[in-house]
Amino acid sequence: MAGNIVACASCGKRNRVPAAATGRPACGSCGAKLPWIAEAGDATFAEVVERSTTPVLVDLWATWCAPCRAVSPALEQVAAELAGSVKLVKVDIDTAPALSRRFDVQAVPTLMIIKDGEVVARQSGAASAAVLRRWVEQSLGLH
Repeated sequence: MAGNIVACASCGKRNRVPAAATGRPACGSCGAKLPWIAEAGDATFAEVVERSTTPVLVDLWATWCAPCRAVSPALEQVAAELAGSVKLVKVDIDTAPALSRRFDVQAVPTLMIIKDGEVVARQSGAASAAVLRRWVEQSLGLH
């Protein structure tokens, strides 16, 4: 399964971060925690999300959805700020119809927090990075 290349915020080194792995990504050069952002679909959701040992913020979105495109940078900011504590996984509902049905997606973006394979929080609609971060922290008991 492919991964993303992420530049370390501390030292600038480029690191490959796989979509699914055990543990939590850290810079191979300086050891700083890296943001974990991945994509999943119908075939990969179980491996990338449900088997993750790191809590997952799932973004169920669509390419045609303006609020989805607007909230994406805020979600990526939250993933960077909470590096090591949460994994962001983006799911395009148009290419993952089974997941859209499974989670009864009525509006996009729909955001869910999945911990140990279970949905622990869910909300629909776009929000600022600060609001999203508070929601994630409260849902996971982080402070």
